[in-house]
Amino acid sequence: MSPASMTQKYSTISPSLAVGHDEPDRNLALELVRVTEAAAIAGGHWVGFGDKNTADGAAVDAMRSFLQTVHFNGVVVIGEGEKDEAPMLFNGERVGDGTGPEVDVAVDPIDGTRLTALGINNALAVLAVAERGSMFDPSAVFYMEKLVTGPEAADMVDLRLPVKQNLHLIAKAKGVKVNQLNVMILDRDRHRPLVEEIREAGARTKFIMDGDVAGAIAAARSGTGVDALMGIGGTPEGIVAACAIKSLGGVIQGRLWPTSDEEKQKAIDAGHDLERVLSTNDLVSSDNCYFAATGITDGDLLKGVRYSKDKVLTQSIVMRSKSGTIRFVEGEHQASKWEGYARKN
Repeated sequence: MSPASMTQKYSTISPSLAVGHDEPDRNLALELVRVTEAAAIAGGHWVGFGDKNTADGAAVDAMRSFLQTVHFNGVVVIGEGEKDEAPMLFNGERVGDGTGPEVDVAVDPIDGTRLTALGINNALAVLAVAERGSMFDPSAVFYMEKLVTGPEAADMVDLRLPVKQNLHLIAKAKGVKVNQLNVMILDRDRHRPLVEEIREAGARTKFIMDGDVAGAIAAARSGTGVDALMGIGGTPEGIVAACAIKSLGGVIQGRLWPTSDEEKQKAIDAGHDLERVLSTNDLVSSDNCYFAATGITDGDLLKGVRYSKDKVLTQSIVMRSKSGTIRFVEGEHQASKWEGYARKN
């Protein structure tokens, strides 16, 4: 075989990994990590100071500044609110440097503002990106009922089934007994009946105060000690988690959960079927999406922001669904370069 023919054979990229000229490419992943690192470093200065709004504001400001340097033409579809309510990272705001692929952007500068304020585990800076028009619009209903599990049982579970049946299906898929399962759930009064069902089925519960994006990822990843996430949480967080689960190979299922007659009517007027179970692909239809997160406080997924004499240390995760690649990124940042984001005493 000639050198030319060998080059032709072995340099051909798999069609499943190729991206078009106008699609987000693999180089975007590390650009997104820079954004979440900035938000985490800015918010990290406020860990344990009891002021969640100031912490969130610092993270939002840093994330917004760094987003403007990213090579894409983005629109925030999941942000900090409407323009008249939140001057930074509002829904519909254009972000990026205006060149490159057109994308939907979901931001959560601090997933877990209360966790940050109180110095509790599992606060993250989070960012998700997908091709334009591929993210579900969460504006009609703020909450949804969720079921998340890993790839072993992804094709077996169904949110419409009784809790006990889903738990038995997960146990069967994983080759364990039901009493070996851990189910993560937000610690809310509304979940008391669900907690009773889980325990009556024989499984164990693991409560989290906030931050169900991290909880969903833990449920979908192996080796976390979490087998499923169940319960009612934010619809925007469900969509962000779906971008990660696209890479992890698990499943998230959701059913809209209006909290009032007014919100129910708003959803109906928007054309939503409130009985429909939304799948991972319904929440994010693109197969070329990205998820990036940086730890603010220590947690099940990532270490939080740490400080040494002259360095700020971060740990991040970035996922790309096109290739199914998951990378952990350890960052060492010169503290003097980030003094502008430091808390002023």
